[in-house]
Amino acid sequence: MTRTGSIDIVFNAVGPLVSEYGNGKNAVDLSIAEFMVPLTTIVKSQFITAPAAARHMVKQRSGVIIFLTGSPARGHVEGATAIGADFGAIESLSENLAVEVSPTGVRVVCLRTTANTDSRTIQQTLDALAAQMNVTKDHMIARMANLDFLKTPASISGVAKAAAFLASSRARMITGTVLTQLPELHLTRRRGCPSRKRPGS
Repeated sequence: MTRTGSIDIVFNAVGPLVSEYGNGKNAVDLSIAEFMVPLTTIVKSQFITAPAAARHMVKQRSGVIIFLTGSPARGHVEGATAIGADFGAIESLSENLAVEVSPTGVRVVCLRTTANTDSRTIQQTLDALAAQMNVTKDHMIARMANLDFLKTPASISGVAKAAAFLASSRARMITGTVLTQLPELHLTRRRGCPSRKRPGS
């Protein structure tokens, strides 16, 4: 703050190793300690950084807070109980924070991504699944890509582009919502939020 004079954008992508929270285990096989890891690391970290930044943003009456979650926020695959509960909590946090600070000009948005095959988390998950199923990692990547509408692996660069859009003035009317990112900036609507798609998509 002393050097910049303002806080304009906050984006926190913290996360533990998948082995620490038993990713891939069904809920009935998950220990309490494993289940709590994402909540005591990711949710705690987000709750430290976001409200702290919001206090400054409210005073300056501007700023954007972007939360990051993943598709397990809405249960659709086995073995994602711990991280799914974490993502659900973060999405609720983002919406509640938006209710409180948006009237002052501060935007709060959550970006829910699909599995980015070049991310550390998904790479570790693919290694474990490939070994378990006795197939190659490339086979698992192709299998995951086939589940997406665009039939292409999601990537970190796609998330970065989506986050950059949400932080820009082009998204100035978007707050208090969760946007779901499919591969390469295909954003679908949730709760009446404006959508943005690539030309021709």
